[in-house]
Amino acid sequence: MRSIRFALLGLLALIAGLLTATPAAAAPNFKAPFPCGQTWTYSHHSAEVRSALDFIRTDGGATAGTPVLASSGGTAHRYSQPSGAGNYIVIDHGGGWQTYYFHLSSYSVADGASVSQGQQIGVTGSTGNSSGAHIHYEQLYNGVGQTISINGQSLAPYPGSYYSKYLTSDNGCGSGGGGKYWVDTFADATGYAAPNTGDAQGVLKAGTNYVYCKVWGAQVGSGSSYNHWWLRTDLDTVYAGKNGRGAYVSAYYLSRWGNDEARDNNGAVVPDC
Repeated sequence: MRSIRFALLGLLALIAGLLTATPAAAAPNFKAPFPCGQTWTYSHHSAEVRSALDFIRTDGGATAGTPVLASSGGTAHRYSQPSGAGNYIVIDHGGGWQTYYFHLSSYSVADGASVSQGQQIGVTGSTGNSSGAHIHYEQLYNGVGQTISINGQSLAPYPGSYYSKYLTSDNGCGSGGGGKYWVDTFADATGYAAPNTGDAQGVLKAGTNYVYCKVWGAQVGSGSSYNHWWLRTDLDTVYAGKNGRGAYVSAYYLSRWGNDEARDNNGAVVPDC
């Protein structure tokens, strides 16, 4: 009987060891939660929950109003906590993995929607317990906060303040800057090969058009109205021997926005190329 007892104890220990050694489900290849080409700085504060990072934009564009993108594909759920996280989204990526996105000014997807990596899920804001626009971002495994990794690279050790570490996004770069953004233009606009007026390629007709992304370039305007942003798009009319795909049109021609603004018809900032 004693030998049987020892054998059972040994078997139980072996099973326990195997369960303990079972590896965690492999993490998705998470990407930055903001659009392709943009550079943001990040920090971690001692009062932050779990292993979160806060991101603010540092490449010349405004943090507030910038699209928030899904780090990886999954199912998005919308929540609101006015006294804390504000408007926020949780994406369930499967295998026990989730990402959190706090303080959104608005949601861009329905509750329970299936989203793909690089898809806009919200707009950066400062709702809830927040002192300024930023993205509060978390990666969790089985409900436990993990040290954040982007493209398989850990961002640890976390800095305790902004402007010591930076991250440039490649999220959505494979599709012209993360998809199409619909804008209204008030007049026919000449499109150029670069964000200047040096090499005309054709014309974008007035009306509702899609654009991919924006870049900073030569000023275009009239009187007190001007814009330095240029929108990458496909032209309606192409000049002989020229290329109308991926040309640049001045954001001066946007119907709804002011000087040096480049937003789509829903008010979302067009991402940088």
